[in-house]
Amino acid sequence: MLRQCKSHGHFSGTNCPVCNEEGKFIMSDREAGSLGRILALVLRHAPEKFDVDMDINGWVATRDLSNAIANSRRHLHWVRAWHFEAIANADEKGRWQVENEMIRATYGHSIEIELDLPTDDIPDALYWPCEQGEVDSLLQFGILSGSRKHIHLSLTIANALEAGRVRIDRPAILEVDTIRAIAEGHTIFRAGTTVFLTEEVPPSALFQVEADDPAIQDTFARWDEEE
Repeated sequence: MLRQCKSHGHFSGTNCPVCNEEGKFIMSDREAGSLGRILALVLRHAPEKFDVDMDINGWVATRDLSNAIANSRRHLHWVRAWHFEAIANADEKGRWQVENEMIRATYGHSIEIELDLPTDDIPDALYWPCEQGEVDSLLQFGILSGSRKHIHLSLTIANALEAGRVRIDRPAILEVDTIRAIAEGHTIFRAGTTVFLTEEVPPSALFQVEADDPAIQDTFARWDEEE
């Protein structure tokens, strides 16, 4: 569930991860999941579905969006603009950004927008999941965004494995030398807390992470325990 600690802000769960206080109830997991799915639809793919205006940088007015959701989804009639801030603050991946009564998705767009995201403090290495059979081709030709607007790179090997798990049973992991990529003219943006965006990764900046790397083995072992 989503709660708010007076001292440390919004969090997911029953107790504040900082002070262990129970905090004020904001919404249930079911309600947060339902609202999150609507945010993904509107802010990443189809703002017209809820008849809200989106600017060139992907921002939508929170008041307009809350009114549209409350009017069109009976089970979410209680939604107000401040609920979006709670969702954004509690999201560990940083998928949503709320500022000055506006909200936007930080990544995952299928619509054409111009994300004015920061490009500073980029880690020296980022990671990308792929099929094992794709490794040789990617190392030779690089990674292209294709039909997607951006390539989604991950902060850690574990983050990349989790991202790849959605479509790949046991992903291979490529390491991106961001220093080299940036030196060759490729811009990398900070999106969520663990997600970085770019339009292309040159082959000169790609290296395969060996399958026996501890981060890979530990993650696979955890997955096996969960099954």
